[in-house]
Amino acid sequence: MLTLNRIGIASAAGAVGMGLVYLAAAGAPSRYLAVNAGTLIIGLAGLMAWRRWARPVPRLPGLAALMIGLALMATALFGQSLDEATRWVRLGPLTLQPGLILTPLLAVLFARDQSLLSTTGVIITAAALALQPDRATAGALALALAALAVTQPDRRTLAALITATIAFAIALARPDTLPAQPFVEQVLFTAFKTHWLIGIAVWIGAKWLLLPAITGRVLNPANRPTYAVFGAVWLGLIAAALLGNYPTPLVGYGASSILGYAMSLAALPSRPQRT
Repeated sequence: MLTLNRIGIASAAGAVGMGLVYLAAAGAPSRYLAVNAGTLIIGLAGLMAWRRWARPVPRLPGLAALMIGLALMATALFGQSLDEATRWVRLGPLTLQPGLILTPLLAVLFARDQSLLSTTGVIITAAALALQPDRATAGALALALAALAVTQPDRRTLAALITATIAFAIALARPDTLPAQPFVEQVLFTAFKTHWLIGIAVWIGAKWLLLPAITGRVLNPANRPTYAVFGAVWLGLIAAALLGNYPTPLVGYGASSILGYAMSLAALPSRPQRT
């Protein structure tokens, strides 16, 4: 039986797999392939462990959202900087982008729980993304909140959406001159320079990221707003990768988006509910 868990796992594995084909064909360093493959294994192992062992804890989504906001604000204030942008942290040999890891998770948590704590977490996150600045993630967050406001409007959702939209506008107004990094950014275009079949494979992999949102709306209609938010935040990140020099999720090199995708999958409702 095709379950939502299996669809999510297949989407992650399929997108990363297509990315590995691209990286190998394009001559990327072997370390890049190892990082993406290893991160996928870690992310999916964590996802399956969470699904198996996690138990509901009161107020957990709100507390988690607040901690995410504080972590991203700490990144903006104390993280690694490059050309006036401060979006990264060093973890051993890896440079990670916490906004890309945590913002999709935050969006899904907020879709499931619009408490005062989670709303505060969203507002802090939006401010942090404006400070970094991170146009791609700020725009994806605003798009996710817009999807939630359409499907499940309330005053806290609208307050979060207004804050995120302002933060996105501030991020757009601030300079962002970082050039594209090979195998990380502009992948949806450069893959065609390797081979047209590779280019098509990369586009298919990127589209697979949206499968949990599409199937979740059908198989779990009681939680359609949450699946709409999941789809919107990843659609926003894909669109950003098309429009600017921002990481191409899962099909390009980078551990951050792979971890972010697995964590946001883990936050989705685990059991279908029929209305």
